[in-house]
Amino acid sequence: MSLDGVVALVTGGSRGIGRATAQRFAAEGATVVVHYVSNKAAAQETLDSLGAGAHEMRQADLKDPGQVKDLVDLTIARHGTIGVLVNNAGVYENHPVLETSYDEWQEIWRRTLDTNLVGPANLVHAVVPHMVAAGGGRIINITSRGAFRGEASHPAYGASKAGLNSFSQSLAKALGPHNIFVTAIAPGYVETDMAAPYLNGPRGAEIRNETAIGRIATADEVGRLVVFLATPGTESMTGGVIDINGASYLRT
Repeated sequence: MSLDGVVALVTGGSRGIGRATAQRFAAEGATVVVHYVSNKAAAQETLDSLGAGAHEMRQADLKDPGQVKDLVDLTIARHGTIGVLVNNAGVYENHPVLETSYDEWQEIWRRTLDTNLVGPANLVHAVVPHMVAAGGGRIINITSRGAFRGEASHPAYGASKAGLNSFSQSLAKALGPHNIFVTAIAPGYVETDMAAPYLNGPRGAEIRNETAIGRIATADEVGRLVVFLATPGTESMTGGVIDINGASYLRT
């Protein structure tokens, strides 16, 4: 498997799934653009881990449509193309409906939807004309099992990820004729910094035991799946939502 000559833009690439995905792409010969929001030092660590090549990192607040467009325009100006877009960046904020003030509720819903759903939608809109001009491409959206099972304390997160699943399927229908293939990956808990407070908390053992394999996924496992879906020969998977949760939640 080789992705020589492919330019992959990975959002939220400074840590966790994004970092593992960037590393996997680089290992297969792709040029990686590591997007980050605020943690420049962590993004630099990711970039340094990719080895030789034209890899770079770029900052953008995905809630800002102007910054999203600049991210794409600057990437195209340097590399000439974006062959793979991985929408991985996301936020996960606690806001139980009966314990959250109305003002906080508004802020969290707006921030979550803008980051997890509208930001990816804007990135897609900016990227796909370049993919069409190049003859095709891949879009891989990182969603969540929370889109299916419900998120009692994080309802905006669950709603945003359900929306991203639906968006992925709509894109697969719209863009398939242009040789642009779109898939979504829906992880459960993954061994990342974002999940650490839950995995290291009082429910850590319970969370791990929800799976049929006695552990949760690693970021590298998710990264491997992303790169697989970006590889020629997986075109018929377009429109798919692929679970990676150790059988902790099974859809019917």
